[in-house]
Amino acid sequence: MKTYIRLLVFGFLMLPLWQVVVADDSLSLQKVTENIYAIVGDLGNRSPDNLGNNATFGFVITKDGVVLIDSGGSYQGAGKIAKIIKNVTDKPVIYVINTGGQDHRWMGNGYFKKLGAKIIASEKAVEDQKLRTQDQFIVLGALIKDEGLKGTDAIYADQTFKQKLEIKIGGTSFLLYHAGQAHTPGDSFVYLVKQQVMFTGDIVYVDRMLGVGSQSNSKSWLQVFEKMAKHKIKHLIPGHGKVTTLQQAYKDTYDYLLFLRKSVATFIKNGKDITDINQIDQAKFNYLKNYQVISGKNVQQVFIEMEWE
Repeated sequence: MKTYIRLLVFGFLMLPLWQVVVADDSLSLQKVTENIYAIVGDLGNRSPDNLGNNATFGFVITKDGVVLIDSGGSYQGAGKIAKIIKNVTDKPVIYVINTGGQDHRWMGNGYFKKLGAKIIASEKAVEDQKLRTQDQFIVLGALIKDEGLKGTDAIYADQTFKQKLEIKIGGTSFLLYHAGQAHTPGDSFVYLVKQQVMFTGDIVYVDRMLGVGSQSNSKSWLQVFEKMAKHKIKHLIPGHGKVTTLQQAYKDTYDYLLFLRKSVATFIKNGKDITDINQIDQAKFNYLKNYQVISGKNVQQVFIEMEWE
């Protein structure tokens, strides 16, 4: 395995943001700001190569140790994340925050639990994890295969919170907030007030098209996004895609969800049936990766959701 490092600089409201990008199989490391990093996974599906790590993760180095945001899609996938962290610091991972119930947010918990880390998640996230554990194991087994799934166990949070948790770890203040159902019922964002850094989990997708599933709620998702966006954000680490800006998050996530709901509302008002739902033209969002695979499913799911509102 070779490691390539390059420095890139780009601006956000005239503030420079330096990235250190390290290629490591299907994961890349981006330095967000001092002691804060993002680990960016594949934009496509789970596979034996990425071990379920088809998402963006992150970590914060504090005086006492590392706080990891989301543990990866499997035990072995968590091991890949741990190796990347080790390239940056020798400090141990002492806390893991699960931002939701999707497999890549928590299936790697067991790896870090064995190392002594404490795991935190919202109550709704843990409920969702427990409800979908069996299904997630089945899907992961099919996609990353039994070999890739070896060592993975369902390990849930040691500490939960209902809506809001403010916690100081190693001199760094974290705000954990569950504002409602988004991509999954227990989605939360993690905000570092002083640094104005936001980890959104699956509330925000950039670079690739988001997925509206049976576990999602597009109406509530918009409201959750709005609550997240009220914070002062210099650097935004999405649940999928590269480190970005709030402006890009609006474009790739919020605007798309709003488009889906407005288009489906008009479709229903005109008395049309779900069998014709693909008549809705989503081409303005075809720049997002996975558009061909996901867009049709998204509009169907929003139709089903809005029929019952």
